[in-house]
Amino acid sequence: MANFSKSNVPQFSVDVYQNEFLPEGGREVNGIVTVTSTGGGTTGGIPLPGAAAAPGYGPGQAPSAAVVLMVDCSGSMDYPPTKMRNARDATAAAIDALREGTRFSVVAGTHAAKDVYPGNGQLAVADARTKAQAKEALRKLSAGGGTAIGTWLRLTDRLLGAADVDIRHGILLTDGRNEHEAPEDLRAALDSCAGRFTCDARGVGTDWEVKEVTSIASALLGTADIVADPAGLAADFTQMMESAMGKEVADVALRLWTPVGVEIRFVKQVAPTVEDLTGRRTEAPPRAGDYPTGSWGDESRDYHVCVLVPEAGIGQEMLAARVSLILPDPSGAGAPQVLSQGLVRAVWTDDMVASTSINPQVAHYTGQAELAQVIQQGLDARKSGDFDGATAKLGRAVQLASASGNQDTAKLLSKVVDVVDAATGTVRLKAKVAEADEMTLETRSTKTVRVKK
Repeated sequence: MANFSKSNVPQFSVDVYQNEFLPEGGREVNGIVTVTSTGGGTTGGIPLPGAAAAPGYGPGQAPSAAVVLMVDCSGSMDYPPTKMRNARDATAAAIDALREGTRFSVVAGTHAAKDVYPGNGQLAVADARTKAQAKEALRKLSAGGGTAIGTWLRLTDRLLGAADVDIRHGILLTDGRNEHEAPEDLRAALDSCAGRFTCDARGVGTDWEVKEVTSIASALLGTADIVADPAGLAADFTQMMESAMGKEVADVALRLWTPVGVEIRFVKQVAPTVEDLTGRRTEAPPRAGDYPTGSWGDESRDYHVCVLVPEAGIGQEMLAARVSLILPDPSGAGAPQVLSQGLVRAVWTDDMVASTSINPQVAHYTGQAELAQVIQQGLDARKSGDFDGATAKLGRAVQLASASGNQDTAKLLSKVVDVVDAATGTVRLKAKVAEADEMTLETRSTKTVRVKK
C-alpha cells in the first residue's frame, strides 16, 4: 500500500483484500480494492516512494467549485401545485448550503433550458447578496412546457465548462418522463457531458422513469434517489449540496496495469453502490487503462477487480495486476500523479484448503452485485407479467439481503413481497404494491452495505 499526505488536500490509501492462492490450472483472480480518502484537513506526512501529492490549497482554503441546479419547471410540476413550491424551497435550501465563493447558477428545465440566475451564460459567486438574489429568482419560477433533460445537461455543461474551478457539479430534479426528446438525444448529451462534471439526480413523486434518472447519475458518476413525498425535497437537497461542498479533488481515476497474458474480466465499484466501470476504460499505454471514479471528499469506496491470468505450475507466483489511484495533470502536458497503489497477486499451490477458500470481502461483494441484478430482473419480470420469474428473482434477493445484513434493501423488498422464509428466499408477490414502494426499491437497488471487517 502507498499513500500521500499533504496539508489541506485529501490523503488517499489503497488496500487490497483477496485470496491470492490458486489451484493448479486456476486462472481467475479476484480482489476487492478499498480506496479511502481522508479529508484535506489532515496534516503532516511525507509522500511515500512512487506516490505524489496532489496540488494543495493554502491554509484555511477549500478547493474552488461550481454548481448548477437544474429545476424541472415542466407543466406536470403544477400537479399538485405544492410540488413546484417544494421544488423552489428545496433549491433555496441548497443555495443556502453553498460555500462562500462557490460559483453557481440556477437552470429552469422544460422542453428547453434557461439559466434563470444569474443569466446570460454566467455563473454567480456565492455570498449573502447573490444567494438572496437567486432565491428571489426562484420565487418567479412557474410550471409550464415539456421535458427534454438533454438540453438541461448541455446548458449545465456550457456553464460549468466556462469556470476555472477544481470541482464541477450538477444537481438535477425531475418529476416526469423525458418525453420531449428522443432517448438517443439524452444518451448523446450524457456521452458529451461524461467526465466533464458530476451530477446527482432526483426524481420527485412517482411519474418519472427510474431508468432515466439512474442512467443520468450513472453516466455522470453521481447519486440517484427518489423523493416520493415532495415535502422531503428541502432536506434531501441540503444534504446533496453539503456533500458536493465536501468534495476536495476531482477527476480521480483507478488505473489498472496488467502483465502480458492477463485478461481483464471486469472492474466494478461495489460500495457504496454497484457501478460497472468495465466499459469506461480509457487506454493508458503501456498495458494500463483508467477507470473514472469522479470527485472525492472524506470517504471510502470499494472496487471489485477480476482478471484471468495464464496457467502456471505449483509454487509459481506472479503479479496479476497493479492498481493505482491517478490524478491527471490539469494542463494535460505532464505525467499524472500517483496518489496510491495496491497489488493483486496470484500464487499457485497444491494446498486445497488455501486455494478453495473464498476471501470474505470478495464473497460479500459478489453477493451484493448479484443482489442488485436480481432485484432489477425481478421487477422487470413483475412488470411484464412473469410472476413466477419475479417470485424466483425477488426471493433470491431477499435471501441475499438477509445473508449479507443489507437491512435497508430487505425492508424495501418486504414492501413488494411477503417474506415466508428469508434464509431460503421463500416469498410471495404482494397482490398490491404502492408505486412509490416499487420505484424506491428499483432506484435504490444498487446500494450496498460494507463488508464487516
